[in-house]
Amino acid sequence: MRAVWITRPAGPEALKVRETADPEPGPGQVRIRVRATGLNFADVMAAQGLYPDAPKPPCVVGYEVAGVIDALGDGIQGHAAGQRVLALTRFGGHADVVCVPAEQVLPMPDAMSFEQAAAIPVNYVTAYHMLFRVAGVRPGERVLVHMAAGGVGTAVLQLCRTVDGLEVFGTASAAKHDVLKAEGCAHPIDYRATDYAAEVRRLTAGEGVDVVLDPLGGHDWRKGLKLLRPCGRLVAYGFANLASGQRRRPARLVSQVAGIPLLTPLGLMNHNRTVSGVNVGRLWRQAAALREELQAILALWDQGRVNPLIDTTYPFAEAAAAHRRILQRQNTGKIVLVP
Repeated sequence: MRAVWITRPAGPEALKVRETADPEPGPGQVRIRVRATGLNFADVMAAQGLYPDAPKPPCVVGYEVAGVIDALGDGIQGHAAGQRVLALTRFGGHADVVCVPAEQVLPMPDAMSFEQAAAIPVNYVTAYHMLFRVAGVRPGERVLVHMAAGGVGTAVLQLCRTVDGLEVFGTASAAKHDVLKAEGCAHPIDYRATDYAAEVRRLTAGEGVDVVLDPLGGHDWRKGLKLLRPCGRLVAYGFANLASGQRRRPARLVSQVAGIPLLTPLGLMNHNRTVSGVNVGRLWRQAAALREELQAILALWDQGRVNPLIDTTYPFAEAAAAHRRILQRQNTGKIVLVP
């Protein structure tokens, strides 16, 4: 088995490709020969030592794979060797072989490529879960999407197109605005050149938005709360503001943590606001719900209503370059690794 290992919490420079013995599937597991695997911001933060859920280095991370089943553990029904599948993994996905509980594995549509399949599970399940299960978006509402050109951001934009009359605002650098518009974002905002909160207020005549989807954290959660209309919902699903550059910066960490708003039930009640958190990586005990959402997404793909936007595909040997591309906010859409 070849895999991308985080050898120490030091960013991209600490990534090494190593070979170990192939794992054997246990009861209820299938073994997948991986053809493509998704790279997520959580993986990048794990390499910097900033992702608390990740195993201690040295470790292999990775939350999603696409490939071919080549072995079955005891008690498996509904899967067979040779089947093309995609799967959610609790780490270990950045390898060319992985063993996964069968309930986290779904067949791939015949027309779907391995790269497309690897770009779907984490990003689209996160987006679908936030929009429809947590925020409960309704026709005619306004949605603000941060990091709108990233993997989750583009998935959100595509899913927003399935709801009539949503008015979508998205933050991204100016060079990515044409992509945002093509994906259905009515109001791309260059966060580097303008205060996005002031721009949202200007565009909405001071009213604000109904839903804010925020993977930034810290000070931006505070700004997002102030942009909500009555009955508005802020969904926090990441803390990207902690990662700046290729190494940890303690001063930045302290500043961003200090910027987290203090919330009380009474304050939320008085302002008619809802604050929710989403971490798909901590929903493994809700595998049936995740599977249901992933099946709904695959149905939308079959209908041609969603299609992952893939930025770049990197071989395992160039995983460090893939991490740097995300850290430098250069990607538009999903980054995929291939063995």
